[in-house]
Amino acid sequence: MTATVRLYHDDPLLLDFTATVIGHGALNGAPSVLLDRSAFYPESGGQMADRGRLGGAAIADVQVDDDGQVHHVLEGGALLDVGASVVGGVDRGRRRVHMALHTGQHMLSRALTDLAFAATVSSRLGETTCTIDVDRETLDERLVAESEALVNAVIDDDAPIRAFFPTPAELASLPLRRAPKVTENIRVVAIGDLDVSPCGGTHCTRTAQVGLVRVLGIERYKGKARVTFSAGPRARRELWDEAGVLRDLGRAFTCGPRDVPTAVEKLRRELGSARESLGDARGRLADAAAAELAAAAANDPDHRAIAVLDDLGVEILRRVAGRITALPEATAFLASRVEGGLAVMISRGNASKIDCGSFLKRAAAAAKGRGGGRPEHAEGRLPADADWPTLVTQLLES
Repeated sequence: MTATVRLYHDDPLLLDFTATVIGHGALNGAPSVLLDRSAFYPESGGQMADRGRLGGAAIADVQVDDDGQVHHVLEGGALLDVGASVVGGVDRGRRRVHMALHTGQHMLSRALTDLAFAATVSSRLGETTCTIDVDRETLDERLVAESEALVNAVIDDDAPIRAFFPTPAELASLPLRRAPKVTENIRVVAIGDLDVSPCGGTHCTRTAQVGLVRVLGIERYKGKARVTFSAGPRARRELWDEAGVLRDLGRAFTCGPRDVPTAVEKLRRELGSARESLGDARGRLADAAAAELAAAAANDPDHRAIAVLDDLGVEILRRVAGRITALPEATAFLASRVEGGLAVMISRGNASKIDCGSFLKRAAAAAKGRGGGRPEHAEGRLPADADWPTLVTQLLES
C-alpha cells in the first residue's frame, strides 16, 4: 500500500477535499481509515494533529505510521467503506492556530540562534503552551527581547514563505538552520530571508499571517534554557484576555488601565501599614492577656493558667506563655482559634512538674487531634469545636 498523498504539503490553506478510502488500519488499538490522499495533518514534529470531519464523522485523531500511511481515527471508532469516495473538512480555526504557531517557532528559533547564540534542540506546540528548548543553560533576557523584536519586524514586512521539495543539488546549497531528520523526500520551509529549515509541518504562506509572536517566559529546564512563547490567533486571544483583566482591575480601583500598577502599589503600602497596626494591636492585647493570666497563675494554688485567646495565632500564644511561665511554678494551657481548627499550647516554668508533651498527647487523643512535644513545651492542633478549658480540667483531675 502506497503512502498517503499529503495535500497540505502543497497548500496549507486547502481545507476541503475529496478522497477514496483505500483500507482500514489500527492506531493504538483504535480502528482507523486509510485514504489515498488527505489534507489532515498527522501529529508529528512537535505539532498537534488536525481535527475536522471525514465522511460526515468527526475526526478524533490523525497519526502517521512508518510506511507513510496517514491514519484517520473517527469518533466512536466509526469506519468508512473501502472504495468509497468521501469528503473531508479540516477545522479551519485549529489549522490557522497551528500554522501561526509553527511558523512563529521557526522564526523565533532562527532569531535566538542569530542574536542570543542559542540553537534550538527541541520544540513543542501544545494545546495551551508552546516551548523552545535551546542548547544553553541560561539566556540573556535582553537578547531574547531583541530576538522577539526581530521576528515581529519580519512579520510586519509580510515576507513570502515557501514550502518545497528541493533537488539534492538545491538542498546542498541551502543555508539550513538544522540538518534534516530524514534522508529522502526532504521538505524545506523558507521564510523570507530569515530562516530556511527542513520541516513537514503546516505553515503560513506569508509572515503577516502569523500576526505576532510573544515571548512569555524564560526558565531553566533539565539543564537547558526553555523559552515559552505564543503566536497568531492564540497570542491575540491571550492579549485580549489580559487586557480584559487589566480593564477590570482599573474599574475596581476606579482608575485607567495604565494607572493600575500605581494603584496596586498604593494598596500594597496601605496593606503593609494595616498589617503593622494590626500586629501592634495584637501585641498590646497579648500583653494585657499575659499580665492578667500571669496574675491568675500566681494566685492559683496550682499556679495554672487555662485560657482560649481567640484569633491571636500561635506566635502570640508563645508570647503569652513566655510571660506566664516567667513564674517558675506556673503552667500555661493556652489555645487560639485559627484557620482549620484550634491551635493549642502547653508550657511550664522551670519549677513545674507537669510533662507538657505527655499531657498534650493525651489531650489530642481525647479530642481526636494531634500534638506533642517536650516535657517543658508542647504544641498541637485540635478540632475547631473542642472545649479546651473543659478538656484540660478533666485531664488534670483524672
